[in-house]
Amino acid sequence: HPPEQKQLTSSKPIKQLPLPKQIILPLQQHIGREGNLLVEVGDKVLKGQALTSSNNPMAVPIHASTSGTITAIKKSVIAHPSGLSELCIFIDTDGEDTWVERERCIDISKLTQLDIVKKIAEAGIAGMGGAGFPTHIKVNNKVDINFLIINAAECEPYITADDLLMQEHSEKIVNGIKILDKLLIPTFILIAIEDNKPIAIKAMQHATSTFDHIKVCVLPTKYPSGGEKQLIKILTGKEVKSGSLPIHTGIVMQNIATCFAISDAVHNGIPLLRRVVTVTGHALTQPQNVWTLLGTPINFLLNECGAQPQTMADQQNQQAVIMGGPMMGYSLSSNLVPIIKTSNCILVPNKKEMPSAFTDTNAEVECIRCGQCSDVCPSQLLPQELQWSAKAKDYPQLEKLNLSDCIDCGACAYVCPSQIPLVQYYRIAKAEIREQQQLNLKADNAKLRFEARKIRLEKEKMAREAKHKKAAAARKASMNKNTPEAAGAKSAVAAALARVKAKKAKDKLKESDNSTQAVNKEPIQEIPVSDEKDQVKAAIARAKAKRLAKVQEKQQTQVTIKEKDDKPQDDKKAKIAATIAKAKAKKLTQKHSKNDNESEVHSEVLSGESQQKEDILVKDDKKAKIALAIARAKARKEQKNQENTSTNPENEST
Repeated sequence: HPPEQKQLTSSKPIKQLPLPKQIILPLQQHIGREGNLLVEVGDKVLKGQALTSSNNPMAVPIHASTSGTITAIKKSVIAHPSGLSELCIFIDTDGEDTWVERERCIDISKLTQLDIVKKIAEAGIAGMGGAGFPTHIKVNNKVDINFLIINAAECEPYITADDLLMQEHSEKIVNGIKILDKLLIPTFILIAIEDNKPIAIKAMQHATSTFDHIKVCVLPTKYPSGGEKQLIKILTGKEVKSGSLPIHTGIVMQNIATCFAISDAVHNGIPLLRRVVTVTGHALTQPQNVWTLLGTPINFLLNECGAQPQTMADQQNQQAVIMGGPMMGYSLSSNLVPIIKTSNCILVPNKKEMPSAFTDTNAEVECIRCGQCSDVCPSQLLPQELQWSAKAKDYPQLEKLNLSDCIDCGACAYVCPSQIPLVQYYRIAKAEIREQQQLNLKADNAKLRFEARKIRLEKEKMAREAKHKKAAAARKASMNKNTPEAAGAKSAVAAALARVKAKKAKDKLKESDNSTQAVNKEPIQEIPVSDEKDQVKAAIARAKAKRLAKVQEKQQTQVTIKEKDDKPQDDKKAKIAATIAKAKAKKLTQKHSKNDNESEVHSEVLSGESQQKEDILVKDDKKAKIALAIARAKARKEQKNQENTSTNPENEST
């Protein structure tokens, strides 16, 4: 029986807080998977607008708890014992708190069970007692339900959120219970409340007085009577076996706050946007229960409830802040952690009331095997052996010791004289086992997909082969028949084969032509031998004429002015001779101008065409050289005569 400390907040009404400046909404606030984002940075959202969605039944959506603008979608520290970061949506509130359009329902009798389950799923409701299991899965069962248990025990010290909720909103809670009654159709409905909540007991008894199958059960105050399996044992005498769920024995349990959220979702179309949170501890000046929007940072709640200055101090003198109660809660690494669907308490103790919250983790010592942890364990486990296996990371042994049955109540750590944080070891081991199981599940699913794909491809291949065989057999059978259609088919096949052969022959001929053109890039034309001789002669004559013209031009430049005066007739004769020679050369050139290029091309081609043509060209070339030599000799002789006459003008005149 740990000290209750509930008197700090049990006598104060639930306080309505102003809007915070910023809302931080983690995408995953429950057991299962996070949904798919529906918004982007910069979007303006309204209160109650869905921000995520998913077709997976284990993913429930989250909604904007107030209107504002999305400023960031990034990882941030969340409410988790390890202090890890997850993807969160940051919303800067606009202060207007504008609602999205809602669908109200006054008469639920007009709704089918599927409609109600759909509304619960779309509202994003998950178990608000701490587990966070999606509610629409628990209420959508087809098995016979003997007991529907509403858990209002709230056994952990300091926490009074459910107590005040029952005191102020018993009618709405009963409306939610009636909706669950319509869905599950249980034989009995039991509302379990500890006897330290007299006002809440009276309020619930009054609200359920007209229902015969709803009974308010008052329990003795003993921790942890609010555990699921422990409460079932107390109320029904039935024991849920290790590894099984209450649904297997015909029992469904829901938290009192979950019933309130179901009523709001079905009747008023309000998704899960807020919850009652107990902000308590002797380090606060104004501890009380407050209506808190989901996503509200912890530091905002501390300021509203009168946190001392040292609460927000630096790391050297930082005030301990615990998410949850003193038994099952965990210390927060940052005051920016937001409130989520499963958050029911923020505890801010001082050193006097909870020295362990300020004690260094190195204060633990070795286990002395006193056995007190085993005596107080409500699940009848062996905490010391679990701790040894958890430190050694012996996961198979942890499974044999039924670690999954541990409810993290913290009773073992509370009584441990060695100050060993047993629950922390268990939580770390559970997280690692869960991660390994997920990896194994992914590997198994990948293997199944691979095998299924392999089988599918094999079936498709066999189907194609069977189809082709069937079509070939049908064509063969139709062609073997003595019918006009078969004859036409045969002729079509023959024509197709002929076309293929013709195409192959054409391609082969084309390849041979291409190879011939590659060797002989330019076509070779045959020229008669007589024409070739004429062309050579013409070339020789043109060369003679050009050389003679050059000689005559040179002679003209050597003639002096005196020679022009004394011998005008000789100069005239020379000019006439030169003119005649030029005329002859021009005439000869015009005669064979058309064949000039052809003679040069043909001479080059003939040089590589055959040995016979080469011999002819060699002979002609010799003749041309002889003729050229004779012409040169004549020219030199004529030049010499002219020089003699120019040096002896008297002899020429006589």
